[in-house]
Amino acid sequence: MPTPASKRSYLILSVAVAGLAASVIGVSGRVSALAQEQPGASQPNPQATDAPAAAVAPDPAVELEKKRDQTRTELDALSKTINLSSSKVAELQKSIEDLDKSTSSVRQALIDSAARRKSLEKKILESEKKLADLGVKEDVVRQSLRERRGVLAEVLAALQRMGRNPPPALLVTPDDALASVRSAILLGAVVPGIRKETDKLAADLGNLASLQAASAAEKAGLTTTIANSLEEERRMDLLLAENEKLSQSNTAELNAERQRAEELAGKATSLESLVASMESEISSVREATAAARQAEENRRLLTDEQRAQAKALADSGVPDKNRIAPAYPFGELKAKLELPVAGDMLRQFGDADGTGHEAMGITLATNPGTVVTAPADGLIVYAGAFRSYGQMIILDAGDGYHLVLSGMETMNARQGKFVFAGEPLAVMGAKRVASATALALETNRPTLYIEFRKDGKPVDSRPWWTARDTGKARNDS
Repeated sequence: MPTPASKRSYLILSVAVAGLAASVIGVSGRVSALAQEQPGASQPNPQATDAPAAAVAPDPAVELEKKRDQTRTELDALSKTINLSSSKVAELQKSIEDLDKSTSSVRQALIDSAARRKSLEKKILESEKKLADLGVKEDVVRQSLRERRGVLAEVLAALQRMGRNPPPALLVTPDDALASVRSAILLGAVVPGIRKETDKLAADLGNLASLQAASAAEKAGLTTTIANSLEEERRMDLLLAENEKLSQSNTAELNAERQRAEELAGKATSLESLVASMESEISSVREATAAARQAEENRRLLTDEQRAQAKALADSGVPDKNRIAPAYPFGELKAKLELPVAGDMLRQFGDADGTGHEAMGITLATNPGTVVTAPADGLIVYAGAFRSYGQMIILDAGDGYHLVLSGMETMNARQGKFVFAGEPLAVMGAKRVASATALALETNRPTLYIEFRKDGKPVDSRPWWTARDTGKARNDS
């Protein structure tokens, strides 16, 4: 007859093992379900050997960048499957038809549309980063499971046997007191280890399930954001077409000026000489520059009281929409300008530029088709291709400052036109444009180069940008 002590050992261990076995059957079921859901990613190769303990851990930054590239490819494929319905297109067209057709109204609608579009593009970039981060975390959990597949296989096998056969019949014999004690000692040593590995497995599977749920939710929200972005892109196209209709310039004159500008750009040897030739040889630029300079001079002649009143009016958000000069002196706009694109900073002023020199501007990586807006009020002195810069826009922001933007694919701007801060100027292409300003950049993404110049010399633009992208950086809002 078994002793009371052996019976107690038997009962305690039987209950413990039975509970452990029941819990792990649920875990093993989740493993099986996961294997069916993600056969290639979560099911290890039974012929493979465990990874060596001394293997070099991958660089997290490199892994994250790889995952971002993969995520970006998936999002690009997703965007191609989303189309605006005919009813939505008709609704957009009607909204443009109902718009007041004055130049100021259309331009303000363009600025508002560009702001919404940039906000959506920033959300897409943020979602892209979140999905990449979640993907890396998923890979870490899966790798952990793969590296422990030998131990986990033994634990699952042992516990599944316990679940299929009641522990008392399989592991202890109540009629044999000595066997009960020996089994109790054996299980007392084994069960804690099995419990520890089972808990770790359950935690990993729970973490993996949470990451997958978060990724699914992020993708669902991103699909809506992409659809809204496409809608805003369509609205902007319609507004740009309407704005072109309102242009008072003769098409033949514009074409002649564009051709003359290309000839002058081919002869210019530097940005300084290009700007000088535009302001002296292109009539629309010459006249607009003279008018802007006169407006600046008139502002300088104002009394302190008049200047304070003008500044208060501009700060109130209703500056003159028919102005031909910046609403503010450019030197007063530090920490107020919004970056012209939604993107990631790749290179700052003063960084190595890949040619043994320092960068004279900043470089941002963007997604394909990103809208480029004017960072400040200014006169477009030049819009076209120029030497190693590629497609380029030069904006005269007043006070001796010129803003240079290059790397775009499609430009909506024309020289001689005064633009407001936030007004759309161009659109980025599908990939990086080969240019001198994009040398040594380890990316194939479209890149925008931005250079600020004061009296013809490059200056660091960082003091002018907002510390945080708040969406309130337009200097006419």
